[in-house]
Amino acid sequence: MAQHLDSAERPVQAGSARWRRVRKVSAPFAVLAAGAAAVATVAVVDPNEPGHYPTCPFLALTGLYCPGCGTLRATNLLVHGDLAGAVDMNVLFVLALPLLAFWWGRWALRTVRERPRASLAHPAWMWATFALINGYWILRNLPIPLGAWLAPGA
Repeated sequence: MAQHLDSAERPVQAGSARWRRVRKVSAPFAVLAAGAAAVATVAVVDPNEPGHYPTCPFLALTGLYCPGCGTLRATNLLVHGDLAGAVDMNVLFVLALPLLAFWWGRWALRTVRERPRASLAHPAWMWATFALINGYWILRNLPIPLGAWLAPGA
């Protein structure tokens, strides 16, 4: 790469600003590629077959469902077009997918336009998400009818 001297007589790499921009813009698309690879793996390798994926450590240790229990099976069912089956496995995951897609799109657009956010989210939204996930976690393990409905494959 060609070098030239700037006003302070320091060598400057030609094209380095362009490379930094490409690296910044590539982050959302790297996340998208990793997510697509994970979904493709779950679509091909059935999580209902024993031995393909490890058991949830929280479920194995406590016998209780974590907020993510059923997510692999829900992903597999969604990829194969079974929305009702996916909701049966993990309703919170299915409801969160459109929001995750929206936030990813917003992140990608802001990155391409070079307008990054100073913070991830307002603390109130983060606390509300934390409360929702923990409430779902508790509710799906209660022996009441709604809790039993929230259990994976109930």
